[in-house]
Amino acid sequence: MSQQLGGQPILILKEGSSRTRGRDAQGMNITAAKAVASAVRTTLGPKGMDKMLVDTIGDVVITNDGVTILKEMDIEHPAAKMMVEIAKTQDDEVGDGTTTAVVISGELLKRAEDLLEQDVHPTVIAQGYRQASEKAKEILNAIAIKVKPSDTEMFKKIAETAMTGKGAEASKDKLCDLVVKAVTMVADEDGIVDKDYIKVEKKVGGSTDDSEIIEGVLIDKERVHPAMPKKVKDAQILLLNAAVEFKKTEVDAEINITSPDQLQAFLDEEERMIKNIVDKIVASGANVLFCQKGIDDIAQHYLAKAGIFATRRVKKSDMEKLVRATGASLVSSIDAISGEELGFAGKVEERKVSGEEMIFVEECKNPKAVSIIIRGGTEHVVDELDRAIEDALRVVGVVYEDMKLVAGGGAPEIELSLRLREYAASVGGRAQLAIEAFASALEIIPRTLAENAGLDPIDMLVELRAAHEKGKKTFGLNVFEGKAEDMLKAGVVEPLRVKTQAIASAAEAAVMILRIDDVIAASRSAAPEGMPPEGMGGMGGMGGMPPGMGDF
Repeated sequence: MSQQLGGQPILILKEGSSRTRGRDAQGMNITAAKAVASAVRTTLGPKGMDKMLVDTIGDVVITNDGVTILKEMDIEHPAAKMMVEIAKTQDDEVGDGTTTAVVISGELLKRAEDLLEQDVHPTVIAQGYRQASEKAKEILNAIAIKVKPSDTEMFKKIAETAMTGKGAEASKDKLCDLVVKAVTMVADEDGIVDKDYIKVEKKVGGSTDDSEIIEGVLIDKERVHPAMPKKVKDAQILLLNAAVEFKKTEVDAEINITSPDQLQAFLDEEERMIKNIVDKIVASGANVLFCQKGIDDIAQHYLAKAGIFATRRVKKSDMEKLVRATGASLVSSIDAISGEELGFAGKVEERKVSGEEMIFVEECKNPKAVSIIIRGGTEHVVDELDRAIEDALRVVGVVYEDMKLVAGGGAPEIELSLRLREYAASVGGRAQLAIEAFASALEIIPRTLAENAGLDPIDMLVELRAAHEKGKKTFGLNVFEGKAEDMLKAGVVEPLRVKTQAIASAAEAAVMILRIDDVIAASRSAAPEGMPPEGMGGMGGMGGMPPGMGDF
């Protein structure tokens, strides 16, 4: 980029910088964003396919989850990175619908490209998209269906919809039960569900049907001493955030010992100090001790003698869950130990799960923290089940908080598409074109569901539109039978927030990409001094990449 001034070129950008302007910049960005959308498009819906991702060190991830795919893909292009951001936001907000959000955004950009070719100004398109996004939110709220907290069947249906297509079909009834039970247990009185209190433990071995819920906490540790009981009934639980060891002095002090009996007295005193700590624990009436810090060898011996089940170095997050599940207080000082600080569990037991010792804290009175063990034949199966359950937990939690849902199977998108077209006619002007483009773009969801199921997308869209024009708002696509049918009756339902968030973030990202008309990229920073010119020895460096690869 240089300006000619009296025959003298003036360089403004650093050498090696590149600049793309106007139509070219928009074209490049839109192409990159569409490429990302098409990468995840085939995973949408119950008949969606999976992706196998292999990272730089050869780790394999097999998944159907939009956000996982995009996070694992090594994406270089700045506009493509914005698409990944949409998926991440959707995941943080709702936990599901990541693929939907990215696919809608890609389609919005594709439709915008057609309008740009017709010389519609990007800001006009952006304004139309914003209006359409606002209107879509209104329409969605109007067609949302309310649920009651007691409607367990509906919650199961929501969990089932979130899990379908993620390899969890074989035992989805069992898994949906676990998910709904877990969410209802940890929900607070005001209806807020903090998913952090549901601990999901993955164990390879057994089958999916062996997955279970523990009404309490599962800790991946073992007791500190083999002489301790393996099982404690009616456990009085002490949670300690202090080390069961003798105190080292804070100040630097030296003790001069001149005779062996003085040394013996010193050691005895150390032992007596530890015995005092253990006596305090015993006196409180505790028979189970979970310690966040260390437990000394001598202390282990005394605790075992007193018949106390003890575990050390328990994670802080597990301690917080134990506080919620057992009702105990977290004691931070040895002197503060007393009977009032104890919590209760029906039983605490060390059991082997797939050959590893784990501690089960079960039969709590009203556990506000629970654990789910996921089992499966191979590591990849368990990982994918874990992702499916995470999505289901988040989605059920969202509905528990909002108490509103919409039908699935592309039903809300078709309804929005029809209503937005009516709205576009009332707006008029050039913005009408953009709102109509937005309406058409939303049809990508039912169209993709049909394509992924091997059905004819045009026939399906026509059938769905016809049903919605007759006022059947909850009609969506039954991909298993290839026909339009009432999704609410079929039990295919999604939280309202999944849709509102997906459409809002897709529209925002599309608008942001559309408004860019100039891409100024700085030159790649030079290799640090002392490195061979061809990058790191034998690695081929950037120089080894084929031309044009650095752009994506």
